[in-house]
Amino acid sequence: MGHLLMVESWVGSMSTLLPRGIHDRGHSFTFLTRDLGHYMRAAGDPAHPLLSAANIVSAETNDESALASYAHRLHEVLRFDGVLSSCDYYLPTVAAIAAELGLPGPSREAAVAACDKAMTREICGAAGVPGPRFAVVARWEEIVDAAEDIGFPVVVKPVDLCGGMFVRKVDDVEQLRAAVDAIAGFPVNARGQVRAPQVLVEQCLVGAEFSVETVSRDGRTSIVGITDKRVIGTGCYIEAGHMFPAAIEHEEADRIGALALSAIAALGLDSTVAHTEIKLTADGPRLIEVNPRPAGNRITELVRRVTGIDLAAAHADLAAGVEPDLTPRDTGVGSAAIAFLVPDRQGELDRITGAEQWSALDHVVEHTLAAPGKDVRVANSNNDYLAHVMVVDEKPGAAAMVAQDLIAGLRVSYRDNRDRA
Repeated sequence: MGHLLMVESWVGSMSTLLPRGIHDRGHSFTFLTRDLGHYMRAAGDPAHPLLSAANIVSAETNDESALASYAHRLHEVLRFDGVLSSCDYYLPTVAAIAAELGLPGPSREAAVAACDKAMTREICGAAGVPGPRFAVVARWEEIVDAAEDIGFPVVVKPVDLCGGMFVRKVDDVEQLRAAVDAIAGFPVNARGQVRAPQVLVEQCLVGAEFSVETVSRDGRTSIVGITDKRVIGTGCYIEAGHMFPAAIEHEEADRIGALALSAIAALGLDSTVAHTEIKLTADGPRLIEVNPRPAGNRITELVRRVTGIDLAAAHADLAAGVEPDLTPRDTGVGSAAIAFLVPDRQGELDRITGAEQWSALDHVVEHTLAAPGKDVRVANSNNDYLAHVMVVDEKPGAAAMVAQDLIAGLRVSYRDNRDRA
């Protein structure tokens, strides 16, 4: 099959699931990174799946122009059939390299538009895709004017970060100032890239949140399914769990799916897996964002457990120019869910108890617990979990409550001897 060039990766779920999907489809990959230690420090595993690469190459991946030229020279020696990444910060670069090498993939323009939340808003808004009222602003006076024009509460978010980082609901000018200052205090992302100074100020949408998992090829987009999302937080937005498929009526699913398709079409995305987030409000579905890569937070595993469709493998196939297998299979699973333990205090972790019997439960298919000694902070994004559990159930709509109950049964103790039930 194909030899793929992987340009960086997320350090979470996709750093393991994408290499597995590549190999399961008979492909191989060369891993190109500016800092291999970034992954090893995060994973702490000497047998990490990224190390299953046929080659590991070091280069400055934050210089797109130089990297495209370097990739061309690598291609002359190693011969790539496709280029891919799971990390949003490098998807435009991947598209540029693919174009440089004459390989499959979305256009760079479409990848940039999907990865830049401001551009997504502007393009989809111009195309008539329903979303919140918004403004893209940089100066404080403009930010205040935009918030007052839209009407408090508003949501403030950076245009170029992921995982819910610095996304805040604010009720007044004082909270607005704190949210804007927090974004400004993070001028360089975790990959050493200088961030854009603009922020998005948006209407605060109220409603249940969903994501639509799709695969686009040759101008056609297929909906694999819809995931429901349990979002918590006071002033911030943290994904505390997911279930696939979402427990919604067919009419609602049709409207949510149609909105995702219209957003993908407006952005011009093709030859990619996408994860589109949508809120179902009293006025109908409204677009949150479009991510031109497989879903994180192990949502792709939920999909695979229920349908047999591996979206990470589909991502690899699309990069290689191969028709992905989207045929659902009878897995005997009606619903799959994941729930996360979200810390509500800071301190040095002593231990987490209450999961001792999880491995013996047939419906528990995966779980992790943070190790003692971890420096814990109050969660303010999807990067702060202490544990997760994934469960399956033969009944549709049943898995989410099972997973949530298991997480609720955990007890966290800290080394200052104060516990959280």
